[in-house]
Amino acid sequence: MQLEDYFEFLDPDDIRIKGHRIGIDDVIKYYLSGYSPEQILEELPSLNFEKIYASLTYYLHNRRQMDAYMLRLARWREERYQEWLAKEPSDVVKRMRLIKAQREQELLKIQ
Repeated sequence: MQLEDYFEFLDPDDIRIKGHRIGIDDVIKYYLSGYSPEQILEELPSLNFEKIYASLTYYLHNRRQMDAYMLRLARWREERYQEWLAKEPSDVVKRMRLIKAQREQELLKIQ
C-alpha cells in the first residue's frame, strides 16, 4: 500500500483520511501541539494507529508542502470567521438575545 492510499485528496486544500470526515490537518495540529500518537488516538478515537502514523509520516515526508497547506487552511478559516463576525445576526438570533437580556434584567430586579 502506498502512503497516499490512506488519503482522499478532494482538492488542493482538502485532504481527508480515507473512510473518515477527519482531515489530515486534524492529526497534524495535535502532533504540532506536542501530542503523542497515543494522545492523538484519544482525541480522534475513530482513527487507528495505522492511520495516525500514515498521517504523520506523510506530513514529515512532505513537510514544506504540508506546512503551506496548514497555513492556507488557517488563513481560510480565519477569513470565514471574520466574515461570520461581520454578518448581521438573523432575526432569530436577535430575538433570542433580546429574551436573554430581558431575563437578565428580571433577575437583577429580584436580587
